[in-house]
Amino acid sequence: MAKAISKDALAEAIVKKTAVSKRIAVEALNAVIDEITVTLSKGGQVTITGFGSFKVSKRAARTGRNPKTGATLKIPAMKVPKFKAGKGLKDAVR
Repeated sequence: MAKAISKDALAEAIVKKTAVSKRIAVEALNAVIDEITVTLSKGGQVTITGFGSFKVSKRAARTGRNPKTGATLKIPAMKVPKFKAGKGLKDAVR
């Protein structure tokens, strides 16, 4: 089983593949994450060709159950981020 990779490990991979400083790699990674977050928070969509797309989806209100007490509770409607893998990513994983 493959291990999970952290944000710091992603920055290190950027350093190794591009020969930039770690500070610049961290700033670049943070800029990408920030831009995706800002775009989604405004209701937009981000598409990275060959990798996938991020978008916002609406989740309807529903009734849930507290597993500890069994009491029912109302879960409000909300917006949630969604990711759909692109063909390049799907092919690489298969």
